[in-house]
Amino acid sequence: MDTNRPAHTEAGDSTAADEEAKKAAAAAAAKLANRLPELRLVVLGWRWPGKSLTGNTIIGREEFRLERAAEFCVKRQTEVLERQVTVVDTPGWFSTQDTPPSYKEELLRGASLCPPGPHAFLLVIPVGMFTEVDRARIEEHVSLFGERVWRQTIVVFTWAEVLRNISIERYIRREGKDLKWVLEKCKRRYFVINNCIFGEHPQVGRLLEKVEKLVAEEGGIYNPEEVEEKKKKEEEEVKEKEEKKPLDENQNPAREGRELGARPKQNSGLNLSKAMEVESLSN
Repeated sequence: MDTNRPAHTEAGDSTAADEEAKKAAAAAAAKLANRLPELRLVVLGWRWPGKSLTGNTIIGREEFRLERAAEFCVKRQTEVLERQVTVVDTPGWFSTQDTPPSYKEELLRGASLCPPGPHAFLLVIPVGMFTEVDRARIEEHVSLFGERVWRQTIVVFTWAEVLRNISIERYIRREGKDLKWVLEKCKRRYFVINNCIFGEHPQVGRLLEKVEKLVAEEGGIYNPEEVEEKKKKEEEEVKEKEEKKPLDENQNPAREGRELGARPKQNSGLNLSKAMEVESLSN
């Protein structure tokens, strides 16, 4: 009996190895099927979270400078790992101050700079304390692109080096409901990038593959024209509903007019009867 044990173990190991090989082959086939010759990315986030640095990491050189991306969108194109990649860096919003309307308009313009539309939005979030205010600021600015944008969004965590031995999953659990809300909105698609590596970056290829997988799962790109048309249609529907909404009975002008018109007649009748009484007495 003892002599048979190694044979069973070897058979089990062989079966497990075969399964792993099949999984690896299937994953490689899926990556190949999802591969796109061109990728268009729009980078979103606060000022100073490593947003422009993330764009530089993807491009592979310093193309985005903080002063340029402070107020205006900046677009750069290059070939990355046999793909034509377009990256649009957008104006960063403030952590606590209100964002000027001109900044919001420029932020929206970023999606139209890579026609027919971006494959993905990269929402850059620096690792650190994440508050309810941070969540509200993200919702305020990302939602400018419409609800559809969340389906095309990947959260990119920067400055993860500060976590040291703490995993990103543990960090997410620690930060609580506000960060989880953001991740749930984009179907828990997130990526950790180290912007301190210069030159050929080992993480860039995995990030591009994640974008390609997103496009395959969502069945396409973010089309700003479609979103704008849908927004206008919704506004028109709301306007039509307001116009067709029946007036409250208490606010019906016709009823008020009838009531107001009836009162003088009652008063005039009383005045007429009083006048007849006076006349009969005088006689």
